[in-house]
Amino acid sequence: MPQHKSAEKRVRQTKRLTEHNKALLSKVKTLVKNVRTAKSKEDGIKALTPAVKYLDELAAKGTIHKNKASNQKSRLTKYVNKLAPAAK
Repeated sequence: MPQHKSAEKRVRQTKRLTEHNKALLSKVKTLVKNVRTAKSKEDGIKALTPAVKYLDELAAKGTIHKNKASNQKSRLTKYVNKLAPAAK
């Protein structure tokens, strides 16, 4: 239990920021899942673009570490490049 006014404020801030960060990280997971479930290379590229952009934004804000964002982008790009092109 916080004993000081400033500690009470920190508890409130932490709660709010934790919820905010959870929402941001949930969106990242959804975007990554969209890339991983792509069936063709074209679909993968369409899903990869917003995922990479969002990872860059979170890394710039400091929500996730820049190296983590870089590793995820690299892995997703490798995955998309291995996908077979769509059959016509």
